[in-house]
Amino acid sequence: MHKSTMSEKGNCIGYAARDPSGVLSHYEFSRRDLGTDDVSIRITHCGVCYADVIWTRNKHGDSKYPLVPGHEIAGIVKEVGSNVKRFKVGDHVGVGTFVNSCRDCEYCNDGLEVQCVKGSVFTFNGVDADGTITKGGYSSHIVVHDRYCYKIPDNYPLASAAPLLCAGITVYAPMMRHKMNQPGKSLGVIGLGGLGHMAVKFGKAFGLNVTVFSTSISKKEEALSLLGADKFVVSSDQEQMKALVKSLDFIVDTASGDHPFDPYMALLKTGGIFVLVGFPSEVKFSPASLNLGMKTISGSLTGGTKDTQEMIDFCAAHGIHPMIEVIPIQYANEAIDRLTKRDVKYRFVIDIENSLK
Repeated sequence: MHKSTMSEKGNCIGYAARDPSGVLSHYEFSRRDLGTDDVSIRITHCGVCYADVIWTRNKHGDSKYPLVPGHEIAGIVKEVGSNVKRFKVGDHVGVGTFVNSCRDCEYCNDGLEVQCVKGSVFTFNGVDADGTITKGGYSSHIVVHDRYCYKIPDNYPLASAAPLLCAGITVYAPMMRHKMNQPGKSLGVIGLGGLGHMAVKFGKAFGLNVTVFSTSISKKEEALSLLGADKFVVSSDQEQMKALVKSLDFIVDTASGDHPFDPYMALLKTGGIFVLVGFPSEVKFSPASLNLGMKTISGSLTGGTKDTQEMIDFCAAHGIHPMIEVIPIQYANEAIDRLTKRDVKYRFVIDIENSLK
């Protein structure tokens, strides 16, 4: 069981990187005192996201050490501030990629806080309103303003909920924004990792005909049998690609490795929509790929509180669960190494509650 020898307000234990080697090790620090609008959460699970690789290893040159990663957080409410009405002690709750925003701009007012004009505060390595550096979910507990906490239905496993909070919402938000929830339409998903496998699951739940594009034939069996995709295409096979020209209504591109765009744009029907959620080093396509078929290319990045809660409820209602590999926190360094080699099906989730002591 979770040993809580620390005082409720006192110290927090976690795993932190100390330098750009990214190596994580035991770290003790203090969370802020519970404010009137705050929820204090005992973390039970935290997903391992590629963002954890980027910032533990200082890939953007802005990492602030010691750095506690993790922004796919699930847990149980242990205390609430006096103004908090939405949550009570014992509730199952999630925290995603941001923990604060201005709460006053047009985007915040629309529940799209991730696009806050003043910038949302990231769950780790961000600068919070009080000037402190945020520390993420590879830790025993977290204190978050209740606006940025999500209700997880009691019947939905906390380990499954964690990856929804970044991987899930990153594909769900643009799929809903571009009205991909139209049964009978056709969807292509590029890349079959943490994000891609969720795009397939949502696509099937929306009643779409789903084709997976991957460079790796080894993923074919699982894509078709376990994830329920309708077709699997090795993207380097020009014959297979040619056969699908002008056949797709939508494409969700989750691949972060560099890849050509024109061959995929050619697969869209007239008026088709291509959504980019990965971060290749560049995006390059011919104007004709866009103009000739009145096509749309669109970017996206996680989602606001409104979409995130809606997605969690949708997953619970439709029995959609990410495919996960649950690990103890002592395995976090190996997991991050494996993630850089794409050796995971399809998301690592750290069992914080049973391994972080």
